[in-house]
Amino acid sequence: MRPQIYQTIWRWHFYAGLLVAPFMLILAVTGAVYLFNDEINDALHPQQRFVAPAEQRPVSQMITAALAGYPGGSATRVDIPPPGRSAQVFVTPATGDLVRVYVDPGTAKALGSYVYSHTIVGFADVAHGSLMLGKFGDGVVELVACWGLILVITGVYLWWPRGEFRLEGVVIPRLKETGRTVWRDLHAVTGVWTALLIAFLIVTGLPWANVWGGLLKRGTDAAGIGYPTSHRLHGTTPTTNVKQALGQAPWTLEDAPMPASDPHAEHHGGHAGMVMAASSPSIGVDQAVAIFAKQGVNAPYRLFLPSGPAGAFTAYTYPDRPQGQRTIHLDQYSGRVLDDVGFADYGWAAKGVELGVQLHMGNYFGRANQIVMLIACVGVVMLSVTGPIMWWRRRPKGGIAAPRELSPLKLRTVALITLALGVLFPLAGASLLLVLIVDQLRPGRQDNA
Repeated sequence: MRPQIYQTIWRWHFYAGLLVAPFMLILAVTGAVYLFNDEINDALHPQQRFVAPAEQRPVSQMITAALAGYPGGSATRVDIPPPGRSAQVFVTPATGDLVRVYVDPGTAKALGSYVYSHTIVGFADVAHGSLMLGKFGDGVVELVACWGLILVITGVYLWWPRGEFRLEGVVIPRLKETGRTVWRDLHAVTGVWTALLIAFLIVTGLPWANVWGGLLKRGTDAAGIGYPTSHRLHGTTPTTNVKQALGQAPWTLEDAPMPASDPHAEHHGGHAGMVMAASSPSIGVDQAVAIFAKQGVNAPYRLFLPSGPAGAFTAYTYPDRPQGQRTIHLDQYSGRVLDDVGFADYGWAAKGVELGVQLHMGNYFGRANQIVMLIACVGVVMLSVTGPIMWWRRRPKGGIAAPRELSPLKLRTVALITLALGVLFPLAGASLLLVLIVDQLRPGRQDNA
């Protein structure tokens, strides 16, 4: 291994680790919490989440029960549960935060309510996606994820044994040692044992990122391997996509055009042969639920109520295994199916992303999946703690202790790598360029180790 190359990689790894370690720690802890979201919620709120199995009351009654505690509020979504579970009605109050109301589907009785982001799981979910900083936080998380992948690659390169191979210090930490040696071993050995899992978590999480995920979605759609072209509502000009209309959707359908109901067209409904007049009333949520049942949509599923005159009833299933995903939109006036798309309709790239998403969240293989992803989270925590400790113990007082600066020859290589990063991960490439510029301008560079 050439010393110049090793020194260059070490320098990148050092800067990247120092900058993103705190954020990686946050993502690992919040991700570990969300891996067990159902278990945590069930343990904390058993009286609200579990109910006696019974015949389900009409959904309209559940909505009425939920809105009773919020005069002037409106319902936007109902999560239809499996037997033994409570339904959840999403309510927008006249004032204040959005709330979710637990309702017993057998009695149509409200069991309690909560603000999602004020719960342990909700806080972890929002912090994991945006650090509680909105769109700016989304960008920070994406940048951290890209650099996290670079850390994994460069870390494995730095770990790779030079000279005679040995177990201790390479695949087993030398815990009997003291000082920097034990911290170095804990860092390196943890990294190599969890590198593939961490890389998998990052790669399967990036589709949610604004920049990288948006590029991936548009690219796969354009290539015909993402959202199915046969469901693009030819001849219409929708003004919104599914995620904008519903607030939540499977990854593949987020940018899909949202079908619109037509309140002024003639609709066939009611008795056979009857034509309803223009501006017909909505069919109502209970009839929509009945139509979904006839279409084969069974609990559990998420039911979205129409938003405005052009809104549609939407139901989608989101099981732990994405092969069961299905999304159906109904015209709210006629009950006509506007679009019906399932996993089998997705392109192969979209199928791969949806599979990766469920593995990322620890859903696909049940408890085993959760444990494997938890190991990756624990690995990130260990690396995020041991790396800064190593740096702190080796840094001279008042210095940063970065590895030696790059030689002019290597700067040409850096330019090519920066360009490649810019193509694969735009935010990472831009940030690397910024770091290199700052590093060249930073005073005191000669105190580097």
